Amino acid sequence: MRHISQDNLEKITELRHLLHSRPELSLHESGTMGILMAFLRENTSLEIVGRDGWFYALRRGSAEAEAAPPIAFRADMDALPMDECIDLPYGSSRPGISHKCGHDGHMAALCGLALELDKLEPDRCVYLIFQPAEETGQGAVRCAELIREKGITGIYAFHNLSGYPENSIVYRRGLTQPASEGVTISLRGKPSHASAPEQGLSPAAAIAELALFSQHLAQEPHDGMALCTIVGMHCGEGDFGISPGEGFLSVTLRAGQEPFMKEMETALLSKAAELSARDGLGTEHEIQDYFPETINHDEALERVLHGAGSLQLPVIEMKELWRASEDFGHYLKQCPGAMFYIGNGEDYPAVHTDSYNFNDRILKTAVDMFLAIV
Repeated sequence: MRHISQDNLEKITELRHLLHSRPELSLHESGTMGILMAFLRENTSLEIVGRDGWFYALRRGSAEAEAAPPIAFRADMDALPMDECIDLPYGSSRPGISHKCGHDGHMAALCGLALELDKLEPDRCVYLIFQPAEETGQGAVRCAELIREKGITGIYAFHNLSGYPENSIVYRRGLTQPASEGVTISLRGKPSHASAPEQGLSPAAAIAELALFSQHLAQEPHDGMALCTIVGMHCGEGDFGISPGEGFLSVTLRAGQEPFMKEMETALLSKAAELSARDGLGTEHEIQDYFPETINHDEALERVLHGAGSLQLPVIEMKELWRASEDFGHYLKQCPGAMFYIGNGEDYPAVHTDSYNFNDRILKTAVDMFLAIV
């Protein structure tokens, strides 16, 4: 069984630190792309192909391997709109932006696979996809076109996951991460003096009722997951002389399957229309950050588990799905594949928190798993 060399492990660890120091937000990853493409060109002979806001690297196999169905691996490139709150020698150089989800480690691991593939002659073509905008759900949908274009028949990715033993391989059969979307409903009326609210049309009561209604949408869990989370609510500026004329409610809907999520959306929008008609308000809505559900394919997952077994890594089956959404599901609609997780440590800080930083000690496991799948 092949493992990443110590020299290459040191290279990708250094690369990870460089990427961490220069984070970029979703759909603004041009500098990150430049770092990655330069690294791959300098250290490998893989073909590098730039696309609109993303790129892929290709390791071709032997002439005979060209006829075999190709496979792909994916890493995400974007960071989060969060300050760096821990003291690191390679800390973020950009205020308000930091890699608090571990995408810097995902990219470094995929580059580690590229370094090792450069020494091998795989039995099929291997595509390495470097994807933008995972955090907003906008990236995979544009990159998934490569699956159809190249006839890729399997795709794999990993995410680092705290709460599990360090370097354990964590998995779930079938549904592993839910669908989700952000819904913002805006209600418009007419402002007035606070002493004469009857002369205006305040949306305050309708927004309050809509917020309460939203909390009943998910009382009947569907496919193990149904959740409506209020993430924003606003009406007025707290000026005691003004009755406000507009406001909004923002929620995140999550469900095990997209159809049920859409049922919740329909119910919420219908209630908003009902309240608006009652109170004489105007209404409009916007859908953002759309994520499909992530459903692992059995055959692909077996390949992951076989790889973990060959590396003698501890394997843990998740009893419940990971509630965070992941746009990897867009690829899985195009071809079989699997998302697996690598434990950061049982007490390791969670992603999307101030104290989080990617655990360099799992980089070797990530690359070795990719190699085992190849």
